[in-house]
Amino acid sequence: MTSEIRFGDGAAYERYMGKWSQLAGDTFLDWLAPDTGLRWLDVGCGNGAFTETIVKRCAPAFVQGIDPSEGQIAYARTRFAQAVAQFRQADAMALPFDDETFDVAVMPLVIFFVPAPAKGVAEMVRVVRPGGLVTAYAWDMLGGGFPYAALHEEMRALGVEVPQPPSRDASRTEELQRLWADAGLVSIETREIVVPRTFVSFDDYWATIFGGPSVTALLAAMPPEPLAELNARMRVRLPQDAAGRITYSARANAVKGRVASRQ
Repeated sequence: MTSEIRFGDGAAYERYMGKWSQLAGDTFLDWLAPDTGLRWLDVGCGNGAFTETIVKRCAPAFVQGIDPSEGQIAYARTRFAQAVAQFRQADAMALPFDDETFDVAVMPLVIFFVPAPAKGVAEMVRVVRPGGLVTAYAWDMLGGGFPYAALHEEMRALGVEVPQPPSRDASRTEELQRLWADAGLVSIETREIVVPRTFVSFDDYWATIFGGPSVTALLAAMPPEPLAELNARMRVRLPQDAAGRITYSARANAVKGRVASRQ
């Protein structure tokens, strides 16, 4: 049985995934092109990486971030000295907000972790006003778009069972379109997001993955010889440039739609 993926350490998550989240989030917001002064809900806000991007780029009236992890929420609160962003521990499938509270709801890099994605989308629709936006973007988990897909492949090749999110199918563009249509959303659009990231060296990359909440314990439990083999395999998979840097890209699928008028 595959173990459950949990993200409890906000600081470790920042280096491992926060940077990827901000890179993808910038491209996503370029595409979304939202007005300023809106009321935002960040569903599965994690350690606040994307919430911070919303605040910096979109001049929101306010942002509410929710996440099931106390550790992530605690880290998110350290990012903000102003009241424009607030955070609480909550479940994406049972949002603790009244109907039509927000102008925009976004689920950034989260929908494949939601056990019942359709319920999560329905909850976003419920709390967004008519005409408001319901949006998401997700690493293409089935198409190799996850930033650490190559690492996971090599770990599995060495017999290490790497946890998988419960709803990977929800990361496909076709499934996102279906979920949004089934929720009654209109003016649905999708796009692909490709973002590169550069690590200053292989050692930088290696240290980063050891802070990755989903693999740290697995890596730490590997005997020295298999771990050295994994290191060697990843050096081949991620060649360095003349300056010793490693650059590669991750790919996400994005969707947006508007809440229809309620009869």
